Parts: sequence; C-alpha cells; structure tokens
Amino acid sequence: MKIKRFIFSPFEVNTYILYDTSKECIIIDPACNNKQERDYFLNFIEENKLKPVKLLNTHCHLDHVFGNKFIADTFNLDTEAHKNEEFNINNALNAANLYGIQMEKPYPIKKFLKENEKIKIGYSELNIILVPGHTAGSLVFYDEPEKFIIAGDVLFKGSIGRTDLPGGDYDTLISEIKSKLFTLPEDIVVYPGHGPETNIGFEKKHNPFVGSKQFT
Repeated sequence: MKIKRFIFSPFEVNTYILYDTSKECIIIDPACNNKQERDYFLNFIEENKLKPVKLLNTHCHLDHVFGNKFIADTFNLDTEAHKNEEFNINNALNAANLYGIQMEKPYPIKKFLKENEKIKIGYSELNIILVPGHTAGSLVFYDEPEKFIIAGDVLFKGSIGRTDLPGGDYDTLISEIKSKLFTLPEDIVVYPGHGPETNIGFEKKHNPFVGSKQFT
C-alpha cells in the first residue's frame, strides 16, 4: 500500500490517497477547495494512472469535506462515513459561511460505515475503528499488515482533537484513544488529519493528554 498526503485549504488538512499495485485508490478527507489544489490533486491521479473507487471521510467537519462534491462529481463516487456524522456534513455549508469561506455543498452520506467493517482496495484491506470524542462518528482506518492508521482528528503528534464542538466529548475521546488506539502495536504509524505523522509508541510515552506511565 502506498500513501500520498496532500495539505489543502487554510485549515491545512491532510488529504490522503491510498493505493496499491492494482492502481485502485481510496480518497480520504478531500479538502481541496480551489482550482489550484484540485488541479494538483487530479494531476497526481492521472500521472499515476489511478482509479478512485471510494470517497471516505474520517469525520465530516467542514474542513475535511471541502472537496467532497468535487471528488464525488469527478469520479462518480458516493460519500462514505459514519451515520453519526450526518449532522456535521449537513451543517458544513453553514459552518463555511460563518468562517467566510466559499465551498460547494457536499452531498449527504450515501453509505454508512460501521466499526469492524472491512474496506477493500485492490489487493489491500482497511479495518474500521470507531473512536468518538472529537465528533460522535469519528473513524480511524487501520491497515494491519502495513502497520498504519489514518486517524483523522482523533490523535495528533503530541495532541488530540478538539472536543468543544457539537458531538465532542473530552472524557470519551481520552477513553477511546486508550482502549482502541493505544492497544495497537507501538510501531503503528499514525497519519493524522493535521500535522506530521507519529506512531503509537511515541504517543503512549509523550502525549500530554493521554500519555501515561501505565503505557511506558
């Protein structure tokens, strides 16, 4: 499995393309929100002769769905996310207006993803982990053989996602990270929704929000 990261929009969102030798690819959290970003994104797909087969959202805050409609229309894909993200995706355009940012209204979630479901991409497979707390339906996508997770805004290098927006809950987020992510092998690479990558072992030892002596 190969991972391509793009950093899009003023919110500096990490958009990911995952693909393998089959050339099928999954697009996660498309945040491209202007022509330059969209052209750059499409050029990568065309140059690598990729075939987008799925559009996934870790969660549906406005910054992570900026490019949803563009991707859906361009590749004839349906939005896939957790059912508990319906409020966020339906409210995304209103939220963008509050920030004074233009965006195309994203389509509703067409397929609801559930915890422990498998997502197939070519010869590869991702497992779905539900980690609420940042939002009610935040998902983490886990490739066990390749030892990485796409974590959205659940866990960052040295930090965690904010919990003061609708559907957020600090205690839930801390508990879910400890029980579902910190039980993964320490060499699992974490690709977050913002900022640089990290790994489970580092966060268990050094994250000031959820790091604990019990994990050292």
